[in-house]
Amino acid sequence: MYVMSFVACVPNDQKQAYLEHCQMAAEIFKSHGALRVVELWGDMIPEGETTSYPMAVAAKEGETVVTGWQEWPDKATCDANMEKAMSDPRLAEMGEMPFDGARMIYGGFQALVDV
Repeated sequence: MYVMSFVACVPNDQKQAYLEHCQMAAEIFKSHGALRVVELWGDMIPEGETTSYPMAVAAKEGETVVTGWQEWPDKATCDANMEKAMSDPRLAEMGEMPFDGARMIYGGFQALVDV
């Protein structure tokens, strides 16, 4: 298994738009080989003094931290299909993202423990 994960923040008044965006994007990523797409709306996100989720994405008043991931069969499949998914015209047709993508952080992870 290989996981592409992200953390971002979404204006609270854009929660429904974000949900709709996520549902459409999930279908696109799945059509390009992702096995599972998970999106999570922050519920208990403590402020930190040195580090925290809100600090990592420069969350502002009235924004909620979100996270999620895409599960892929392996890194090779992810590498071979991520660019195809990101350049899929259906993503562009979705219009503007309901959050500031410049403050999103993301990365790829190999499974270490999967119980």
